[in-house]
Amino acid sequence: MKRICIEELQHHIGETITLHGWLYNKRSSGKIRFLVMRDGSGLVQGVVAKTAVSEDVFNRFDQLTQESSFSMTGKVRQEQRAPGGFELDVTDIQIIHIAHEYPITPKEHGIDFLMDRRHLWLRSSRQHAILRVRHEVIRSIRDFFDSRGFVLMDAPIFTPAACEGTSTLFETNYFDLGKAYLTQSGQLYGEAGAMALGKVYVFGPTFRAEKSKTRRHLTEFWMVEPEVAFNDLNDNMDLAEEFLEHIVQTVLKNRAPELKMLERDTSKLEKVRRPFPRISYDEAVDILHKKGIPFEWGNDLGGTDETVVSEQFDRPVMVHRYPSEVKAFYMKRDPENPKVALAVDVLAPEGYGEIIGGSQREDDYDILIARIKEHNLPQASFDWYLDLRRFGSVPHAGFGLGVERTVSWICGLEHLREAIPFPRMIYRLTP
Repeated sequence: MKRICIEELQHHIGETITLHGWLYNKRSSGKIRFLVMRDGSGLVQGVVAKTAVSEDVFNRFDQLTQESSFSMTGKVRQEQRAPGGFELDVTDIQIIHIAHEYPITPKEHGIDFLMDRRHLWLRSSRQHAILRVRHEVIRSIRDFFDSRGFVLMDAPIFTPAACEGTSTLFETNYFDLGKAYLTQSGQLYGEAGAMALGKVYVFGPTFRAEKSKTRRHLTEFWMVEPEVAFNDLNDNMDLAEEFLEHIVQTVLKNRAPELKMLERDTSKLEKVRRPFPRISYDEAVDILHKKGIPFEWGNDLGGTDETVVSEQFDRPVMVHRYPSEVKAFYMKRDPENPKVALAVDVLAPEGYGEIIGGSQREDDYDILIARIKEHNLPQASFDWYLDLRRFGSVPHAGFGLGVERTVSWICGLEHLREAIPFPRMIYRLTP
């Protein structure tokens, strides 16, 4: 027999069904008792009338503790005042397991207490909503690229060298071959894929060993990285804004109840429509100076700088042509001004900072070798990457979008730690 989930109840009004789940809440009112069950797909209230069940079934109500697992059988009816909009007139209750005293209660808990019990905290309505938004973001990412002729390119997690500098790598011993590193990015492999397949995207976990304690940093996070042969910087920006608009509008369409539960001001997300404002790094510096911030040209934008710049706009803003010295070795310099790279960062509004970083890649073999030497990177480790410039090099571009930063922005979260099921930070490795 097919098991019915709570989210499917609208298709079973008037039917007698059995639901399986956990006790979310309960209360009594004389000879009527109310059980709120959760099953991961939603909440439903079961109404247990003493006149409708045996005494044994009626007394099982008293045995159930918060998060006990059980099944309940009854007839489905609509009830707009009930959680989820439906109720079950219960005729039977079967206990599966009586839970110990549950440590997470409706009272206020500190964040460390909740993070230590993250495996249980995931059962709360707020975390349900966040993880469902995360799921929608990931689904919309895949749908976007899959429907536009991109091919998924799986990049290795173990890599022989740094992609963006050796100071942010997690190092490990790799059998008899020496050192290996957890990937900072799948981009270099994505470039190989683009030379083979034209349009690809890499999607997977990435790792950064920066000792950052900000609300915008995790040591392990998920990133999607499209790479397109023959694209230049302008093509890259076009793709990025179309992509970001698609994600946000898809979540607004499909996850309105979750955003409402999170009390998200969706009017701000509704403004995420193309075209996005595009400003140069020089223009961003001018904004900072006008706001009284003593920013020095040549520095990378910090978190506060990004917030000040993004506050001038009601949608994501694209900042392009950063100083080449603060950008990665593979970013192509602007032929009209070699001091700047053909790079772009997309800054989310409301103080959420950079959610997309990308560039046109350096496609000239000799220049790329020079850049590798300038950055003191081991040329032998990049010999395969240089092959992409030896055999049919073409202009190409791509970017990376951080899933957790995107989820955090869309949900209106204060910290990235809630945007991933089990966050890894410099001070947290468990649960």
